[in-house]
Amino acid sequence: MALFEEEGEDEDKDKWILWFDGVSNVLGHGIETVLVSPDKQCLPFTTRLCFNCTNNMVEYEACTLGIQAAIDFRVKLLKVYDDSTLVIHQLKGEWETRDHKLIPYQAFIKELMEIFDDISFHHIPREKNQMVDALATLSSMFKIGPHGDLSCIDIKCHIKPAHFCFIEKDEDDKPWYFDIKRYIKDKDYPPEASNNDKRTLRRLTTSFLLSEDVLYKRNNDMVLLQCVNANEAEQILTEVHEGSFGTHSNGHAMA
Repeated sequence: MALFEEEGEDEDKDKWILWFDGVSNVLGHGIETVLVSPDKQCLPFTTRLCFNCTNNMVEYEACTLGIQAAIDFRVKLLKVYDDSTLVIHQLKGEWETRDHKLIPYQAFIKELMEIFDDISFHHIPREKNQMVDALATLSSMFKIGPHGDLSCIDIKCHIKPAHFCFIEKDEDDKPWYFDIKRYIKDKDYPPEASNNDKRTLRRLTTSFLLSEDVLYKRNNDMVLLQCVNANEAEQILTEVHEGSFGTHSNGHAMA
């Protein structure tokens, strides 16, 4: 979502921008606002509403939260954006407010508007309000007490596919099955192996089969599984998840 790609940006370069949205679902009511400074610094605020309210009330609550946040930051020039046609047109004075539940909200926000040197309201399509909508939905899902704070949300960036995390790199350029393969081939034990280690190794080798120079493990259904090192495993997983053999659940790919 492009937060800053709005018309007239050069003319309003000194203005702050406010995005707000509210969500009502079976899990509860959540509101979210994002206050954007002239130097493009984003300040998000989220709140869970612990009382019954309509969808339009939720939108007004979100708008009020954002405007009060802007006042706390001593903002004097503000542009407000939301995807609710009703709320935006009512706050612009273009539509009449008949719902008795919304009239107090509109009156309160108009009082807050007097604090600003310039404040304007603008309607935007829902697809341009995705970030605020997502955060509002998330806040509605938390179960908290009336005086509790929302849990911390930790967002991380992964630069590799998740399945890469399950591949352990081989130490000393030796694959995990090195000792098993060497014992089957040459009957050699690892250096400094204890008697218990030797017994364990002999027991493990009964489940493996060496064909020429390729090691296989016998599965419970007697299917032979080829043993691969970390680099080979990474290549195989990449090909499977990229669809080289069809879907990742394809029988041939999984075997």
